[in-house]
Amino acid sequence: MNERPISPVRRPEEIPLDAALRPRTLDELEGQERIKKNLRILIEAARGRGEPLDHILFYGPPGLGKTTLAHICANEMGVGIKITSGPAIERAGDLAAILTNLRRGDILFIDEVHRLGRAVEEILYPAMEDYALDIVIGKGPSARSIRLSLPRFTVIGATTRLALLTAPLRARFGSVYRLDFYEPEAIEAIVRRAAKLLKVELTDEGAALIARRARGTPRVALRLLKRVRDYAQVQGEDPITASTAEAALKLLEVDELGLDDIDRRLLETIIKKFDGGPVGLDTLAAALSEEADTLMDVVEPYLLQLGFLERTARGRVATRHAYEHLGIEYPKVPEQLGLLEYSEQPEQPEQPPLY
Repeated sequence: MNERPISPVRRPEEIPLDAALRPRTLDELEGQERIKKNLRILIEAARGRGEPLDHILFYGPPGLGKTTLAHICANEMGVGIKITSGPAIERAGDLAAILTNLRRGDILFIDEVHRLGRAVEEILYPAMEDYALDIVIGKGPSARSIRLSLPRFTVIGATTRLALLTAPLRARFGSVYRLDFYEPEAIEAIVRRAAKLLKVELTDEGAALIARRARGTPRVALRLLKRVRDYAQVQGEDPITASTAEAALKLLEVDELGLDDIDRRLLETIIKKFDGGPVGLDTLAAALSEEADTLMDVVEPYLLQLGFLERTARGRVATRHAYEHLGIEYPKVPEQLGLLEYSEQPEQPEQPPLY
């Protein structure tokens, strides 16, 4: 699933290039205007008081810039940043080693913070609240607890599953921001900036076409730009025009709305195999030979945003827009609702009077 060209999940080979293309200040960041305004006030106030930033939590779909915002906060504050992830911190000792190496004002960025273990969270609570580290030395009756003081630091957490974050941990973040999908204009500006940094000649029409198919996600836009660049290089087409980008994305099976093969297969499965729905997530995953969590977290959000899919209490339902996009005739009486038009209801025999 991560090999899809429009998958928002970062691949290991993309990390060096993403770091090179990442904006370093709030002024360089395109889109997310609401969050930028709030962060600007937060940063200026902290710098004015000479204090570290308050703990921050970013949540939202993958690929929208949570890691980028953490680096921007560090650059704007002029402090260091330590990067880790929830699954990487397996034991409480791992977190203690990281915390004791922080300096005043440093930022600890924890990606996928909802995947922290319970024992690790118990260590993180006093560290975030009291800037102290509780350590137990020894075992049995001779065991004793000591408290080590930590310099004031900032924890920035990032998660794609806010609901899985425990309430005590969520309450310790002073600022919580949700990242939304980007507008096409912001994605187009991101594509043009990346093309300049990559020294790729790209027309405005080509940038607009790539932006329209990027699903409102900067990471997807950058990946499509790189694939279009490869195509143009092999074909010897320079600069990259809209027709060149169209041909390259057609080879990747990315249509005009940014849907790829798995998106269309999901919609076609609901419509053709399950009469438009409703169909349960597990049943749908089995029919597509995919993991249910992958469908829910990676495939469905964009389809829901487009209005092609509905999540109901009984399961997933394909909407009229999905039928129209796939060129399938929408039934006059939706079978998924299990209803008949009033005119088609069988006539009830007239009941004799009761008196």
